[in-house]
Amino acid sequence: MHALTSIHQDLLHIRTAALQAVDPALAVRRYLQRTSSRLDLGATTWDLDPAGRVFLVAAGKAAVPMVLAAAELLGESLTSGVLVTRYGHAGGAVLPPRLKLFEAGHPIPDENGLAGAQAILKLLAQLEPADHLLVLLSGGASALIPCPAPPVTLADLQRLTNLFLSCGATINELNAVRKHLDLLKGGRLAQAAGSAGLVALILSDVVGDPLEVIASGPTAPDPTTFADALGVLERYALLENTPPAVLQRIQQGATGQLSETPKPGDPLFDRVSNQVIGSNRLAAQAAVVAARRLGYTTLLLSTRLQGEAREIGKVAAALASSCLKEGDPLPAPACLVLGGETTVTMAAPGLGGRNQELALSAALGIAGLPRTAIMALATDGSDGPTDAAGAIVDGQTWNIIQQHGRSPAADLFQHNSFPALQAANALMFTGPTGTNVNDLLVILVAAENQDG
Repeated sequence: MHALTSIHQDLLHIRTAALQAVDPALAVRRYLQRTSSRLDLGATTWDLDPAGRVFLVAAGKAAVPMVLAAAELLGESLTSGVLVTRYGHAGGAVLPPRLKLFEAGHPIPDENGLAGAQAILKLLAQLEPADHLLVLLSGGASALIPCPAPPVTLADLQRLTNLFLSCGATINELNAVRKHLDLLKGGRLAQAAGSAGLVALILSDVVGDPLEVIASGPTAPDPTTFADALGVLERYALLENTPPAVLQRIQQGATGQLSETPKPGDPLFDRVSNQVIGSNRLAAQAAVVAARRLGYTTLLLSTRLQGEAREIGKVAAALASSCLKEGDPLPAPACLVLGGETTVTMAAPGLGGRNQELALSAALGIAGLPRTAIMALATDGSDGPTDAAGAIVDGQTWNIIQQHGRSPAADLFQHNSFPALQAANALMFTGPTGTNVNDLLVILVAAENQDG
């Protein structure tokens, strides 16, 4: 018998397998191999002779586990380092004393993040040509290491981030703007490293894994321009509310009064190696393997899922209904896996996150359907400004919310998915997972003879 509780358990099993596949420490260990005098870093090799020093910079929600793995391999060869992660993501880790840890705000940058960014700049200023710099990047780094270029201030970046969080812009568009306001983003970290050799190991949280977008590309050439950044502000009608210093810098850059971020073909990147060591695709593929082992016919539809969360929720519900009623694109028992990152264009000040809104929208579409459940998961364990990682909904969820005296339709309209799903006990709470590779959407439809 395969009751809804069993389908929920299957989804939790799939979730565990997906997250284990993108464990940051394991990803670093796969790429770093140490001998007595040499360090192999994927496509690059460093000779660890006494004349050179090894420095480390890490930023993102997975910074701590990535750094612990790297520090273990480097041992006494590691001179010093700076890492910045989100509050609550350090996990009480004990770091070597030569490493300085900052916990900072996300998605709104804060003073701690600014202090961390300044410490990174100070470290970069120490580098000499014989030195090596290992950079470990993961999701959230853009917000975690704000380093505003004059006349822009931290307060300006905070205000701008709030504007973007409610306008529906993509991460590519947001980062095109960020890169032109910052002293580290858009290849400027690599630029500040001078002639030192640089290897960046990157855990991708961006659809398609574009190096110039992940963490706002601090070690990658930037194909975007000040004019592109200005175009983003115009496209989302943000010019009137943009902080004056931000607008001044972008307009000056767009008219050629400021130097651009380093571009593709710049010889400074000849000494830089960027390597993606973990991604949404790895997590999605692990979810597929886990579902097949549970007996589901499984299909990975895409890892490039984007769009408005509530609209994607409708699509997820339609796919589930089609599997259940027509056996298309898969007959039950069926599992469909998608990865990517949706957006929410805020029209009301509700509480929730993109995965919760997607799940609540899907709950409407599958209301009343038997043996069907949908999981929307933020792989970092934090969906929007909440402590939920997402939600699991089924054919009963919509009705249960109503039974608790709420209007799920009103909650969906007001972007108030958290309390609605909380009423149905549909929220997932994982705590910080230590990784961050976008979101996963998993649709399960059990076979008819399995329904309990």
